[in-house]
Amino acid sequence: MTTTDHHRTGRARRRPGRAVAAALAAGLALAGCGSAATAADDDRVALTYWMWDANQVPGYQQCATDFEAANPDVLINIEQYGWDDYWTQLTARMVAESAPDVFVDHAQQFGKYASFDQILDVSDRVEESGLDLDRYQPGLVDLWRGADGGLYGLPKDWDAVGLFYNEDLVAEAGLTAEDMGDLEWNPEDGGSFERLLARLTVDANGVRGDEPGFDKDDVAVYGMGYNESGGGFGQVQWASFALSNGWTYADRNPWPTEFAYGDPALAETIGWYRSLIEKGYLPPLAVATSGIGTIESMGSGSYALLIEGAWNARAMSELQGVDIGIAPTPVGPTGERASVYNGLSDAIYSGTPHPDEAWRWVEYLASPACQDVVAEQARVFPALTASSERAIAAFEEIGIDADAFAVHVEDGTGTLPPVTDRWAEIQAVMQPAMDSVLSFQAEPDSLVAADDRVDGLLADD
Repeated sequence: MTTTDHHRTGRARRRPGRAVAAALAAGLALAGCGSAATAADDDRVALTYWMWDANQVPGYQQCATDFEAANPDVLINIEQYGWDDYWTQLTARMVAESAPDVFVDHAQQFGKYASFDQILDVSDRVEESGLDLDRYQPGLVDLWRGADGGLYGLPKDWDAVGLFYNEDLVAEAGLTAEDMGDLEWNPEDGGSFERLLARLTVDANGVRGDEPGFDKDDVAVYGMGYNESGGGFGQVQWASFALSNGWTYADRNPWPTEFAYGDPALAETIGWYRSLIEKGYLPPLAVATSGIGTIESMGSGSYALLIEGAWNARAMSELQGVDIGIAPTPVGPTGERASVYNGLSDAIYSGTPHPDEAWRWVEYLASPACQDVVAEQARVFPALTASSERAIAAFEEIGIDADAFAVHVEDGTGTLPPVTDRWAEIQAVMQPAMDSVLSFQAEPDSLVAADDRVDGLLADD
């Protein structure tokens, strides 16, 4: 999910890099993509499939090989790009009418493509095939419903966030895994979660954040890290806190008519979150955005804890010299935990010269045959409920506690990301607005003015 991040800019914080083409299955490297792709030398139809997560390529290579065995008239060429390059390249290819036949789509991007008729509505094909959409995890199909009621992709995977923590640092602070799973927070005094951060924070002289003489201006280990302000999404920053404080993104989802960035519950949450920076438990925004990644900072011991997505669980578990535990997000004032519950889909470019073959590939990607293969890779949680359960077992086998994420599906405490065709414009308002608040250049109540600007964008539709 997968995402944005799956999962997600659910996934906007991960894996920048140069484009790397991975021509799979037959080992061919095609220069073209999408409508520019031509039939293979053996007269098979060549489909190009784009994805951004390099870690998932092996699983989908196996899916492509299996698909080709059952569909000998089709050749699948997979091309993988880093996150930032992916959307830049895809947008350019859409404009040039040479996009890939099939591509991994994100909930915050698909509204734009659907509004410009750049991806196919597969509703009729789903009906004709008799595909049972109830097989997917709750809510995931709804992410891909257009404003016209059409279905613009099939669910691929899902994600949620959890608390990733350095087990040694937590133990040195006198806390246990049970303590980590029993945390709560509130915007008044921060609850047991803020007390945990204070205890985990250590200054250059070895003084903890809850001890006399702590120097908040010379911190060696921050209780919690983050990568940027989160803009209007905040999936791995403040969203879990705001959502468990009774806030939600908008009046409805998908296709909201008003956002809720001016809600006092959000200002209250952001005010508390910012106070953690002021107290020295979180790094200043300038430090968080200095270019050193959050996972690298966990690996070096600079951060004791992170809110991070399931899509990075495997990468976190593979950090050298650091044992990472995972706990669910803390219980908030609502009495429940919360997480953004995101997902990805596989979409078909409307300009593909091979829509029937592209549909066969998308249908296969969404089937148990492929999603079970992906589940065994223990990288993401597939969208099919049965395959998702396989993935949870696969994660457990390599020592990753997947229940910290699954709890949000089981308890219904996940919130779907907002789906709109104006997300890029919304972020253009909310990113600098949230940056200003977390860098102490503006107060949390300034988000009311930002909210007015966002709603003005929607009113123009």
